Amino acid sequence: MTDPVRPVFHGFEQIPLREYAERAYLDYSMYVVLDRALPFLGDGLKPVQRRIIYAMSELGLNATSKPKKSARTIGDVIGKFHPHGDSACYEAMVLMAQPFSYRYPLVEGQGNFGSSDDPKSFAAMRYTESKLTPIAEVLLGELGQGTVDWDPNFDGTLEEPSWMPARLPHVLLNGTTGIAVGMATDVPPHNLNEIVSACVRLLDDPDATTRDLCEHVLGPDYPTEAEIITPRADLLAMYETGLGSVRARAVYEKDGVNIVVTALPYQASPGKVIEQIAQQMRAKKLPWLEDIRDESDHANPTRIVLVPRSNRVDIDQLMGHLFATTDLEKSYRVNVNVIGLDGRPQVKGLKALLAEWLTFRSDTVTRRLNHRLDKVERRLHLLQGLLIAFLNLDEVIRIIRSEDEPRPVLMKRFELSEDQTDYILETKLRQLARLEEMKIRGEQDELAKEREQLIATLASKAKLKKLVKDELLADAKKFGDARRSPLVSRGAAQALSETELVPSEPMTVVLSDKGWVRAAKGHEIDASTLGYRDGDGLLATAKARSTQQVAFLDSTGRSYSTIVHGLPSARGNGEPLTGKFSPAPGASFQALASGDNDTRFVLVSSHGYGFVTRFENLTGRNKAGKAMLSLTPGAKVLAPVSVGSLELDRVVVVTNVGHLLAFPVSELPELDKGKGNKLIDIPKSKLGTERAVAVAVVAPGTTLSVRSGARTMSLTWKDLDAYIGTRATRGGLLPRGWQKVEGLAVE
Repeated sequence: MTDPVRPVFHGFEQIPLREYAERAYLDYSMYVVLDRALPFLGDGLKPVQRRIIYAMSELGLNATSKPKKSARTIGDVIGKFHPHGDSACYEAMVLMAQPFSYRYPLVEGQGNFGSSDDPKSFAAMRYTESKLTPIAEVLLGELGQGTVDWDPNFDGTLEEPSWMPARLPHVLLNGTTGIAVGMATDVPPHNLNEIVSACVRLLDDPDATTRDLCEHVLGPDYPTEAEIITPRADLLAMYETGLGSVRARAVYEKDGVNIVVTALPYQASPGKVIEQIAQQMRAKKLPWLEDIRDESDHANPTRIVLVPRSNRVDIDQLMGHLFATTDLEKSYRVNVNVIGLDGRPQVKGLKALLAEWLTFRSDTVTRRLNHRLDKVERRLHLLQGLLIAFLNLDEVIRIIRSEDEPRPVLMKRFELSEDQTDYILETKLRQLARLEEMKIRGEQDELAKEREQLIATLASKAKLKKLVKDELLADAKKFGDARRSPLVSRGAAQALSETELVPSEPMTVVLSDKGWVRAAKGHEIDASTLGYRDGDGLLATAKARSTQQVAFLDSTGRSYSTIVHGLPSARGNGEPLTGKFSPAPGASFQALASGDNDTRFVLVSSHGYGFVTRFENLTGRNKAGKAMLSLTPGAKVLAPVSVGSLELDRVVVVTNVGHLLAFPVSELPELDKGKGNKLIDIPKSKLGTERAVAVAVVAPGTTLSVRSGARTMSLTWKDLDAYIGTRATRGGLLPRGWQKVEGLAVE
């Protein structure tokens, strides 16, 4: 019989790549979630923070000691407990030392630990020194009292605490942020007194609702005096679900004419805020402001001075615009996703989180009391043996001197335990000689009373609850402070429109033959005297105001628009419209118009077709423009003219060969876009040589000027009676010598 074939092990395992990748990524994601990014509900710390605090306590860097170089601390942390990068570890320590980042800093730093303007501008760890703050005692005070489990460090040579025995719900006091795999956490900081008050309420009334607890926890409390303006109902919904957002707004005051910003929202950079405002000023989008200064110093950490142009500026309206457009108002996401006592991450509401933390605290206190009870009972046991030795001191000494193995003899002679016997044998003779029976019995009595109290507390839920409550209140009295972030009911900030921000001034928009545009202040500008680029010249002008839109029509009949105050100054040559808009290839700009949205214009093509439309139809935000006037092949766009009265005004249209027709504006249709109706009849046989060259709208009492070369003929309202006809007819022929018309004007 042959031996069975044994499998050969090659030193590696063969598995499908898909299975390996899935398992490896799952392991990685669980590591990131549980051991890096999310805090533990009990102490509110991530592993790196916990290791930093523990390493500092092991170095003796408590609040009353002298600080040591931060490099010493970080070296211990990464060398003993956290084998990762020193820069990331140091940054985590710096964050816990920044008073503008942590509501209750756990580390006290000496040296440059960054600023609110640039939190990451801290000095290297070889230059700074650090130690723990007094409030770190809340996390470390009960560490050596049997309150936590201990795990081996990464190389198994040391042990580190699995969590800190926090006496306060630190997870809510300082909050935290973190991004894991597939989940994140954003817990805002809170006021210590408010959180303790809510914990006491929940201890006294376990059936209290989240609404009841929110009578104590008014809202987040950031390390800044900026106002929290989130409505009360939204805050309540956030605490119900553990999800939501909080909005904070800067605080400002009036100092004479100036505006002084004295507090910025949490994590808002003064430098960035000033740059955001200055950028609007450079872009001429904030003409209400004349200057901005940063006067912050040690006495006034935040002091940004805004100088309005005049005392007539509406300060509240201006600040409302800045709140809506800069970091003077910020929104913070809230996602209370923490690792619970069951070791699983979960989003928790306020009541669920506090109830679970109180369970953690009760378990911690129970472990502490049991640990103390064990120590008391052990001490009583040893004292009982010591008392026996004291009362039989001579015989004890004789046995020790005469016996080769005194330990079993003492145990048998005086019925002592091994611990008692070892304690007696380890006690120095001179100490035994000075021992007094009364002192031993006095210590026994004190320890016996303490044992009775410990047993009674452990046996009674009510007493245990009272102990937890008393300790919470004691810590609140020691470390609590007033709320820093006031809760204020404010309306939503509203950004001002460009027309509200810009003063309304008369402007003349100038368009050149090559499509270059600029705007000059005033309506009395003679555009023909302006300078133009070589080969370019004046095409058309339009009177407007700086707050209005100006519309441009191209050779395809499409309309484009922009705000007048955004056009370049007439001191230069302007800029090409192709930089603002995207017309079709080969298209050129032929006309422009400006007015209020309700102003009506007559749009006409050189083939004699047109209609009336509101100026609003000419405007739009699309860079590619919008289809407006439909042109027949070979037709051009004439300059639009505004209409004063649909009932009284007359439309006058003239061709290049002198045919002039006047008829009431009311005969033209009002359209949003299209080809329109025929204004004047141009025979098809003459379309190649005859075309409409100008259109005008004449009101009663005005005079129409007909331009032909260097000559001008004036026609009064009465003179036009000779040219009145039905729309779409040929009209009257101008006198001999005026049959080469170039344009019309109304005065």
